[in-house]
Amino acid sequence: MNRSIIRYLLGQVLKIEAILMLLPIMTALIYQERQGFAYLITFGLCGITGLIFTASKPQNNTLYIKEGYITTALSWIFLSLFGCLPFIFTGEIPSFTNALFETISGFTTTGASILSDVEALSHCSLMWRSFTHWVGGMGVLVFLLAIVPLSGGSNFNLMRAESPGPSVGKLVPRLRETARILYLIYFALTVLEAILLIAGQMPVYDAINTSFATAGTGGFGIKNTSMGGYNHYLQWVVTIFMILFGVNFNAYYLILYKKFKKALRIEEVKYYFIIIFAATAIIFIEHLKNALDWIDSLRDSAFQVASIITTTGFSTIDFNEWTQTSKTILVLLMFIGACAGSTGGGIKVSRLVILVKTIKKELISYIHPKSIKKIKMDGKPIEHEVVRATNVYFITFVIVFTASVFLISFNEMDLVTNFTAVAATFNNIGPGLELVGPTQNFNDFSVFSKFVLMFDMLAGRLELFPLLILFNPVLLKQWLQTEHKKKA
Repeated sequence: MNRSIIRYLLGQVLKIEAILMLLPIMTALIYQERQGFAYLITFGLCGITGLIFTASKPQNNTLYIKEGYITTALSWIFLSLFGCLPFIFTGEIPSFTNALFETISGFTTTGASILSDVEALSHCSLMWRSFTHWVGGMGVLVFLLAIVPLSGGSNFNLMRAESPGPSVGKLVPRLRETARILYLIYFALTVLEAILLIAGQMPVYDAINTSFATAGTGGFGIKNTSMGGYNHYLQWVVTIFMILFGVNFNAYYLILYKKFKKALRIEEVKYYFIIIFAATAIIFIEHLKNALDWIDSLRDSAFQVASIITTTGFSTIDFNEWTQTSKTILVLLMFIGACAGSTGGGIKVSRLVILVKTIKKELISYIHPKSIKKIKMDGKPIEHEVVRATNVYFITFVIVFTASVFLISFNEMDLVTNFTAVAATFNNIGPGLELVGPTQNFNDFSVFSKFVLMFDMLAGRLELFPLLILFNPVLLKQWLQTEHKKKA
């Protein structure tokens, strides 16, 4: 095992996090807040630790898939451990467990919170919460591989471990260029949203925070009412951009290079919009029975569908009070999630399409045993490895989900609360139903349950296996063998 490259990359990640601390520090200077010193101290701790880890460059820069998964999992853990320190130092979230929960929720773009009054936080802490969404949305390692040269297929193994979806492909021959293009599109969409929000008379500070949270499909609000207190124009802008950030970024690349026909042929994106339209229509019709204004009903329906399917988690109203049919649709959308290659969470539309096509192929094989039928996506045959990986992912997802619901059941909360709490964290959404609804929070869970939910947030964001591999006893054995050889 190449431990030196893992250490070196962890150091690079911590140095990046030190640079990220400059934004809340600048915010504290603008608003003259003493909490800025906590971020300055964390800046120093991240920088010094990063410099120690990168003091000696590894002789071998090759990173295989095993090291790629380990590096990815440890990077997100280190990011969260150092990222929670400012909340503890400022005293705004004095509990280590709660501070870590809030930070992991931020970086994984979950948006689940333990805070009952977010407006009590300082401007710099609110900015840091929202910024963690933006950083975690595209992934810090995607940014890292855009600037750090690695040999062979190492870059691909890092992107494969961190990027959401059943497969990762290169937009251009050089993967570093792919990472740069992705971040360029990500940054441009974020800036465009901020401009449109400011044009709708949203304060600049609010617009920046909201754009960060929307871009990362995270949903940390800076108001206790989330998006409910803003005007209708602003809610529509956020609705549109939540949907846009849930689209596979390959489509934007194709549009950027005027390959419109190829962009329109992306099957996953078509189904993504069909699901959004169908869910919005059903909920809208449900609400027309009691709605006084059909425009308000349409806006609230579209907003919440966009928020849940993209796993953003913003809210304009308390959807926990909706009809059972509407709430059922929202729970189903929690699991469906956004497109692969987007900033959204969930199982992903592409995986569900592959699973449905696999079932269809299996049924046809019973009717025509000698038939040979290939599963296709976008007009191209899907490799057996992708189908196998999709099936394994789904099985693992069900096992981990079931185990998590069982483990937090010892909290003695109702089944709907427990089920949707795991669904909301595992799929990186944020709010659930009942005691974890949009007007509630996760603070009432025990310390043990919070760590289970933190695991779920990380596992969901990293697509399960990069985190699960850390618990493999074979890995520990290989790690110890490497250490033994080093000493010998």
